Amino acid sequence: MNKILLSSVLASAVLFSACEDNLDIEQKGVTEIDNFYQTDNDAEQALVAAYQGFLQNSCSYQGGSIYCPSYLVFNLCGDDVFAAGSNLGDNDYIAAMNEFRYNTDNSVVQNAYKNYYYALRDANFVIDKFKDGLPNVGHTATTQRVVAEARVLRAYIHMMLAIGWKNPPKVDHVLTLKDMPQNCDQEELLKWCAAECEAAVPYLDERKAPTDKEGAAKVTKGLAWSIEGKCYLFLKDYENCKTALKKVIDSKKYELVPGTRFADNFHVEGDLNEEKIFEANFHQNPNVGDWGGNIQRSTWMQVNLWNWRTDHMKAAPNATYVTVDGWGGCGVPMAFAKEFIDNDGLDSYRLKASIVSVEDAFFGKLIDYDYDTGKKDAKNKPITAKVSTLSESELNTSNFIGINNTSDGLYGQSLYLPLKPLAKSTDLFNPGNNKRNNNYVVMRYAEVLLMYAEACVMTNKADEAKTYVNMIQTRAGSKTISDNVDLDVIKKEKKLELWLEGNRWPDMVRWGDFALAQKAGTEVTKVFDKVFRKVEPGDQIAEEHDRFYSIYAPEAKGRATGFQSGKHEYFPFPQSVISLNPDLQQNTGW
Repeated sequence: MNKILLSSVLASAVLFSACEDNLDIEQKGVTEIDNFYQTDNDAEQALVAAYQGFLQNSCSYQGGSIYCPSYLVFNLCGDDVFAAGSNLGDNDYIAAMNEFRYNTDNSVVQNAYKNYYYALRDANFVIDKFKDGLPNVGHTATTQRVVAEARVLRAYIHMMLAIGWKNPPKVDHVLTLKDMPQNCDQEELLKWCAAECEAAVPYLDERKAPTDKEGAAKVTKGLAWSIEGKCYLFLKDYENCKTALKKVIDSKKYELVPGTRFADNFHVEGDLNEEKIFEANFHQNPNVGDWGGNIQRSTWMQVNLWNWRTDHMKAAPNATYVTVDGWGGCGVPMAFAKEFIDNDGLDSYRLKASIVSVEDAFFGKLIDYDYDTGKKDAKNKPITAKVSTLSESELNTSNFIGINNTSDGLYGQSLYLPLKPLAKSTDLFNPGNNKRNNNYVVMRYAEVLLMYAEACVMTNKADEAKTYVNMIQTRAGSKTISDNVDLDVIKKEKKLELWLEGNRWPDMVRWGDFALAQKAGTEVTKVFDKVFRKVEPGDQIAEEHDRFYSIYAPEAKGRATGFQSGKHEYFPFPQSVISLNPDLQQNTGW
């Protein structure tokens, strides 16, 4: 008889809750597995552990050195982001993804793949224990709901594996050491995920209203329909896609937040708001230390990696907005910035929440900030002043602000910097540290509307698609409100609306849009400041403004980079996994 000690599982389980009641669950201590799963309360506690497993593995961290690997793996290959940093070679594991130089041992791919299966283990544990109800009792309303929620979590994870790795193993039970799961056909797996969601719906709670925060922090009917619809979209089964997603729309349980609150969607102010289909809910446990669980549950590495590289800046223009420096690992390609501006205009809520020009950042238009004037007062203390006090000519010539004279300036950046992925001060456990407190967004209502609109276009219902696309555009405050909606309009709206939300790369694969990906790694730019570094002979200018300019990074050229058809559409299975499981066949090209 197998015996498993549950103390560590339940200790971690109490850190996460889809509702406040679960935060007060009493730890059972060390208990043999066969003596524990006996009551509805036990089922609820097991589900809490599954949610914790989903949060810690699918959204944050589990082992290895890469935090938030699933967040990185589905964004880095997109044509709308640079993997930037201090210099060429900095954090090369992300640059390798971005430039298609990665291999089967790449830590982002490897950790994302393994973490999904760790999360599957936790969901399967619940299903295996309660699929037949309670011992000597049978099914109860609680066990049926608990199993249904775990099935939808399991379906979501399998869907993401199918989208990323094409033919990954289907694991629908807790594995033993003897199990050697084999590849599952992508189409078969996505159909199974859709069927799992549909079968779970009768036993799931429905969100009570758009204001129901608890209904955005747990698996509901709305999430099940959303995942089902997404599976059918990737299967190109547009009629079934529409059927599933229309149930979400017709439920009236979700709404787009107003444009004035668009940015809140990505910060703590927007946690569990009316637009959220599902979020992994962070709850800081004051009894748990940073490395005892809080960091593992937060998007700590995301803050480090993608917040601005302020040590390359003369003064930190984000000091009040962020209060924590980063590694500058997220860059905005100029082509993407121009596409965004051409479509939305400079004043759209969506644009201003997503990117900011270098000038607006350094000249205090993002937020006014203090700079050191270089003068001292009577007590020999530095005198500071607000950037807003400088005249236009001073802004263009002041050597108290701008980009330091480093050899790499802002490497991997254009004349626009990212805002959307940055952690604001309010997102942090404590201002000035790098532990992010806001929830991990799994799916927003905006994505549901855009998926539904695409399915409408693909079934010759362009007028219906227009209704929902216009809703997105109007809320964005975009200058573009489409009179006619076709697939190109859908593509652009998804690219802009869902930037860095894990959609662009899977959509590129689905649509076969690889033109820019084939050039990845050859057009990386870095930004300089004329006050500290004049344009030098041999510089290949990419963009030039009054004070700031970007050049093509010469070191990035001449390397074996770029998307290769027949290989890079899907990620490789980690070599370490292949070595342990001879029944698992590696993906084509690897």
